[in-house]
Formats: sequence, C-alpha cells, structure tokens
Amino acid sequence: MAAITPPALSAIPTPASGNGCRRQPADQHILSLLDDHSALGAPELKQVHARILRLGLFDNTYTASRLLTAWAIPPSRNLHHALQVFDQMSHPNLYSWNILIRAHAACQPELSLRIFSGMLADSPHSPDRFTFPFILKSAAELVMFREGSALHGLVIKSPFHSDIFILNSLVHFYAACGYLDLARLVFDHIPQRDVVSWNSMIAALARADLCDDALDLFEAMNQHGVLPNDITMIGILSVCGKKGDLELGRSMHSYIKLNRIPECLILDNAILHMYAKCGSSSDARLLFDTMKEKDSISWATMVFAYAKSREFDAARTMFDEMPSPDIAAWNALISGYEQNGRPREALAAFRELQNTNTEPDQITLVAALSACSQLSAIESGESIHFYLKTTSFDMNRHLATALIDMYSKCGDLEKAIRVFRSVENRDVFVWSAMIAGLGMYGRGKEALNLFQEMLEAKVKPNHVTFTNILCACSHAGLIEEGRLYFSEMQSLYKIAPAIEHYGCMVDILGRAGRLEESLRLINSMPVPPPSSVWGALLGACAVHGDVELGELAGEKLLRLEPRNDGAYVLLSNLYARAGRWEDVGLLRKRMKDQGLKKEAGCSSMEVGGVVHEFLAGDASHLLSEKIYKKLGEMMARLKNAGYEPKKTQVLQNVEDEHSKERALNLHSEKLAIAFGLIRTDGAGLIRIQKNLRICEDCHAMAKLVSDVYEREILIRDRYRFHHFEGGRCSCGDYW
Repeated sequence: MAAITPPALSAIPTPASGNGCRRQPADQHILSLLDDHSALGAPELKQVHARILRLGLFDNTYTASRLLTAWAIPPSRNLHHALQVFDQMSHPNLYSWNILIRAHAACQPELSLRIFSGMLADSPHSPDRFTFPFILKSAAELVMFREGSALHGLVIKSPFHSDIFILNSLVHFYAACGYLDLARLVFDHIPQRDVVSWNSMIAALARADLCDDALDLFEAMNQHGVLPNDITMIGILSVCGKKGDLELGRSMHSYIKLNRIPECLILDNAILHMYAKCGSSSDARLLFDTMKEKDSISWATMVFAYAKSREFDAARTMFDEMPSPDIAAWNALISGYEQNGRPREALAAFRELQNTNTEPDQITLVAALSACSQLSAIESGESIHFYLKTTSFDMNRHLATALIDMYSKCGDLEKAIRVFRSVENRDVFVWSAMIAGLGMYGRGKEALNLFQEMLEAKVKPNHVTFTNILCACSHAGLIEEGRLYFSEMQSLYKIAPAIEHYGCMVDILGRAGRLEESLRLINSMPVPPPSSVWGALLGACAVHGDVELGELAGEKLLRLEPRNDGAYVLLSNLYARAGRWEDVGLLRKRMKDQGLKKEAGCSSMEVGGVVHEFLAGDASHLLSEKIYKKLGEMMARLKNAGYEPKKTQVLQNVEDEHSKERALNLHSEKLAIAFGLIRTDGAGLIRIQKNLRICEDCHAMAKLVSDVYEREILIRDRYRFHHFEGGRCSCGDYW
C-alpha cells in the first residue's frame, strides 16, 4: 500500500470569507485528518490540535474525542497530551473514557485502573463491552486478583455478562493470577466459544506447565470443530518443547502443513524453538535453511539449538556468522552454555559481551548469575550485583530470585537474606528461593518460619515451594514436620505430590535411618517409582550400611537406568564398607565392560575472579608444590591436635595402613583447603565447592582445621552447605 501523505495544514479551509464563496466547514476537514490520524506525525498533530483550539471546535465532544484518540493511540501516542486533552473536556463521553483506559492498559496499567475508578465515581457512564476487556487486561498485568474479581462481579451485574470478548478477557485474567481453576470455570461457561476462547485457555495451561491438560484441550477444540490458527499452534508448540517430546513436535509441524495454517515468521520461530527445546538441532537447521524470512530471533534460536544438543562449536560458529548479533543472540549463547553444563564458558561469553556496545538485559544477567551459582563464583556474582546497583535496572522479582540463589549457593546466606528483604513485591519464586537457601544451610526451622510468613503475605505456594520445604526438613532432620507438609500438600493446598516430593520424603526418612518406612512410601506411590526415588533410597542405604535393602534399590535403579554410574558407585561403596571386596570387583568390572567411569571428585574455589579446580591427587596446579607442602604441614599439625584418619572411608581393598592414610590425604577437599590457607587472607572465609558428597574423614578434618587454624571454612557439596567454625559444623554432623 502506498504511503498516505497528510495534506498541508495551510490548506485547511477556514469558515466562508466575505466574497460569498461557499466553503466546506472547517470542522469537516479537521475531522477527516483526525480520522486518518495514523498518517500524522507528532508535529502535524500538534498543529491540528492548535487549529482546533483556535477555531473553537474543542467544545464539540465528538471533535475532542477524535483528538484524544489521535494522542492516545500510536503512532503519535503521547499519554501526557492525551490526559491533558481529557482533563479539558467538559463532558467526556463513554468513548473517551474507553480510549483513555485502553491507551494506559498497554503501558501504564496502574493508571488505567485509576482512570476506571474515576469513571465509576465521577461520570454518568457505565462500563460497556469495550471497557471491561481493557480494564481486565490491566488487572491481569498487575496480577491484582481482588480487583479483577470485583470487576467480574460488575460484569455479572451488567448487560454484558455473556459477551464473549469479556469472558475471554476473564479467562486470561484468572490464568495470569494463577487461578487456573477459575479460568477453566469461566471458559466452561462461555456459551459460544470462539478460537480466542480456546487459545486463551490453552495458552494458560501451557504457561502453567500443565502440558497434558493443554494437549487434551487442543484435542477437544478439534472435536468441537473449531479450526486452530497460528496462535493456537504457538501455544501447542510450546507444550511440545516443554515436554521435550520430539515426535509430538514433529507431528504438530506436520499438522500445521496439512491444515494449511498460514506461515508467518512468528510461527516459524515457534517451530524452530520447539525443535531447539526438544534437542534436535538437525530438525531446527532443516527448517532454518528453508525459512523465507529470518530475524535475529531465528538466528538466536539456532544458537540455542546447537548448545542444547551440546554442539558447542557449532553454536559458537552460528553466533559468529550472524550479520550483527543483538542481545537476543548473546542471551542464546550465554544461556545455552549455562543451561547445558558449561557455566565457565557462559561467564566468559558474558565478559566478552561487556566489551561490546551491546547492553545486557534481564535475561543476560539472570543467566550470568546462574553460571556464578553453579561455579560458586561469588566475586563474579558480586560484580554483577554491583552492575545492577549502578545502572538503571529495576530490581524485579526475576533478578531478585537469581541474586538470592547466587548468594545462597556461593556461601553468603546473609547477603541473600538482605536481597530478599529489600524486595517489595515478592512473588512465589522469590519466597521459594529464600526458603531453599535457608534449607541448604541446615536452618530448617527458619525455612519453615519463612514459609509461614509467606502464607501470611497471601502468597500461594507452588510445587517448587514444597520441594524446597521438604529439602529443608531433610537437611535439618525435621521428620515430623516433613510428614506434615507432605500430607498437607494435597489436602490443604491442592497440590498433588509429584515425583520430586516423594523423592524428598524418601530422603527425609532415609537420612533418619527409617529405611523400611521409606520403602513402604515408595510402594504406595500412585505411579511407578522413577530412578530418582530409588536413588534416594540407595543413597540412604549407603549411609546406614543396609546392604540387603541397598541391593534391592540398586537393582531397581539399574533396571531403569542401566548406565547410571552413580548407582554403581553407591553400591560399590556399600559393599566396600561391608568388606565385600569380591562384589566390589564385580561391579567395577561391569562398569568397565559398559565403558562407565566413576565421576572424579573435584573441589573448586574462586580467588581473584579466577576459579581454581582440584581433583583427587591432582598435581597439575601451578602452585602444586606449595599446596602439597602446606598439606603435609597441615596434616602434621592436625595429628598433634588429635586428628585420627577415618580409614574406613578408603573404598579400595588396601591393606597397608600408610597407603590408606595417603589415599585419604589426597582427597580434593584437602587440596582445596591447603590452597585456601596459602592464597586467602588470614582472616578470610575459605569457600569451596565439591561436586560429590563430602566424606566423613574430610568432614572431620575440616572441623579440626577451623579450630586449629582459626579459620571459617564453607564447603558446598552436592547436597548442602557445611559451615565449619571453631571445630563445629553447621550440619551438626547430620548430612
């Protein structure tokens, strides 16, 4: 379509001149310009506004409302001018109120609600079928359940209680507030659902990760003869991606083609994203190469697709081939590394970004903070926090959650608490992150108290909250409290226990030595117990030395996951502690035959922004000679203080006592502690991350080091934190 050029404002005729020639009334020409206001830029619109005032046309409500529309709606939107126009109208009509509410709903929903309240209080007009959808959109944007429910009450009392546009808006509102049951109730009572009705409910279920429910509704939509459109398929494709179901995703791609749903860039990108989430870089590349149109999101999605498939070189090559990488592409690269086991590369890419002219956004910073969490890189995390403080970033709930998680996992719980307390509007994820942090440190009672504070703040818990609550109970040995919350999930909070919650309960009981009770709980599960649950039981059996039950758990686990190296290691440790060396040998032979290797114990610590890693018996570090010298001095000093090596922790058939002691001394935690004593300030905290569970000997040694050297040591192992100070550990020797 050719561009429309607005007529010159000087050509607008004025009222008839004295020569008697008849001229078209000026207001008609003004209105014709306002009716086509999309062709007016802001300078031209200002001139029209001035002409209306000079000609005295503003007193005409219709003219004033058209001027209001021009200022309120793009492309010349200026809400300040729109409000000024509205305030100068002596008797604004309902159309004017609706335009103002609509304009602010898009970008200032709080003001939109205030304008609506003013309309109810100060005008003779009642809301109509155009008012309700936009004011409900504002309430949804602000997640204002109480206010939206009151609006629903007004709808019911109005003549528009069956209007499909309003009912669709109510579905969206309740879903946005997390009340899917109410959204579904409204949806089920829509007399004649249109495609928007179905799309709203499907999208709501997809966003809530209720993937199977969304797919069932999609099937029902087809059965009702409602033809899906591109919006429908975008929602369904997101479900396929969340499920990671490649075959389902391929079938939906075929469905789009068979039903001739019009192709567009947004839909193609949704298909591309689905293939990326399902881990099929080949399908994604096939589509990418045939797309008629590509944008930066298309390229970024391909970067992520390669990273998701762990084809990191291809991901980097794709990124480097982009015409001009924008922040979406950087986010795909950084998140791709961070989410797929390459946190070190994620931080390196983030630092590379900082040397460009591209500004990081919220997604970038959350991914970088998550990488810091994985590496226990607190110095890098603190620098990101400083960046947030010194720039214009709003400390929103996503960033607050990431910061709380980073500080908690990097060993500074007090800073995590300070961030938490500084957040004004805490959502369920902010609360849940803080509960998780307290739980990791064994401060279970405080975690439960915070949960009660969360309920008093009227924040509805979700399944993540209960996972964190049960983990906190497990780390603190709060058995009865764990039982109580597990039983209340369904009865009180309407959250059905999922696999992870059963796993937590098995862990709670197992840590306490209640292994038979753990087995009874597993046998009562409504679904076949998955590998994670049998793994929790096997781990508990390894701690408490129950060989018979451990063999049962190991057999079940290996039947589900024949190549689970962790299962072999736990069983091997169980046999070793029982002195069954022949069985240890058989297990190791089975591992070797399958090409499986035990995960090497690795401890790391950050010093001066650099993460140093140590493997058991490692001699590759630049300061290796000094580290081993310090280690020898440290062990001699500890022996003088009463240290006795726990040689039962040597899980190899070694008869020589000296060799057993040497094997214990080479554990990665001890090397990291020795390095920490060399490189950190004499009064500073030594922070160490361990990829496996800390053994009893290293735990006892760390307690003694904290006393003899008067140093605080914080070790984060695979499951929790151990804070050693003055010869004691925060876990109370319960881990």
